[in-house]
Amino acid sequence: MSSQVRHLASLIDFQRLWNVFLMPMLIERYPGSGGIEFVRQHIKGHLGSLSAQWTVELDTFEDNTPHGMRTFSNIVATLDPSAHRRLALACHYDSKYFPRDDRGRIYVGATDSAVPCSMMLELARSLDRELAKLKDKRSDLTLQLLFLDGEEALVTWSPTDSLYGSRHLAEHMVRAKHPGGTASTTLIDSLDLFVLLDLLGVEKPVFLNHFKNTARWFNRLVGIEKRLHKLGLLQVHPFEVTYFNEHTYYGPVEDDHIPFLRKGVPILHLISTPFPWVWHTMEDTAENLHPPTIENLCRILSVFLAEYLGL
Repeated sequence: MSSQVRHLASLIDFQRLWNVFLMPMLIERYPGSGGIEFVRQHIKGHLGSLSAQWTVELDTFEDNTPHGMRTFSNIVATLDPSAHRRLALACHYDSKYFPRDDRGRIYVGATDSAVPCSMMLELARSLDRELAKLKDKRSDLTLQLLFLDGEEALVTWSPTDSLYGSRHLAEHMVRAKHPGGTASTTLIDSLDLFVLLDLLGVEKPVFLNHFKNTARWFNRLVGIEKRLHKLGLLQVHPFEVTYFNEHTYYGPVEDDHIPFLRKGVPILHLISTPFPWVWHTMEDTAENLHPPTIENLCRILSVFLAEYLGL
């Protein structure tokens, strides 16, 4: 078992995550901008290059916003669309719009949520060979990656000005019959677990359990972090400063999981609580990220995915 964990940890390539996946995303990418279209193609292009041959679809729609009708596009990547059950790994890829500040700086949302997007791409790339084997097995369980548009409020957070992409996708999934030929179950029923990543990338994050019904999966992450630490596979990681806190329950935070939660989907919300000090400021940049923490989180999630999917 230790040799398998070491192997999974060794597959994470932080330089690829940082230089290939993350750096191109650190641009303005609010809904409807040229930046978000660039990032959309960036994500689709990398998913399309994987040997596991993901099915990548755009869930494109229009919605009314405080600025009039806007077009949004969720990126939905499914390893094996025919599988009955899905583990969903999700983040948002839009950035909140802020005008340039008095120093001419733009808001690039590194933790919110370019780093989670980059981590998901790196996990798909590092586990590519193992995921291709899983797909060939025609397993009952598959992996789905959701890159959601329009999480941020365009003006002020409200039930109608936020979570555009996740609200639309959850409604679509509750209507779409799955598997094919059934009349009784839908795509929303296929979601075993919805794991949402947000506000990641600064040093010493604290993750708390937000949902008692998925505590066993949160505790799995607690255990994986401890195992990787004992094996010396986490960097700059004194044991007294663990990321995952199994002893504190913290109520739900509004985020892209809410529309799915309301439809009965089990949720695991991996969001730094309290929020990072850079949240919604011009300081949310690459310079204020902590590379060892990002790599450590990727290694923890890599083992989690491998164990959940039986890789």
